[in-house]
Amino acid sequence: MEWEAMIKKFLKSQSGATAIEYGLIAAGIAVAIAVVVFALGSKMNAMYANINFATP
Repeated sequence: MEWEAMIKKFLKSQSGATAIEYGLIAAGIAVAIAVVVFALGSKMNAMYANINFATP
């Protein structure tokens, strides 16, 4: 009977779902940052190179 109660309690628990949701949000933000950096990386490199050449 104790094992059945533990299994039912585990299946009804919501605490793990919250951690998974936060993990998915963090993964989405990381992917968005990676896409922006990849898309703007060469433009940023060229901009910094122009600034470097313009300074004495």
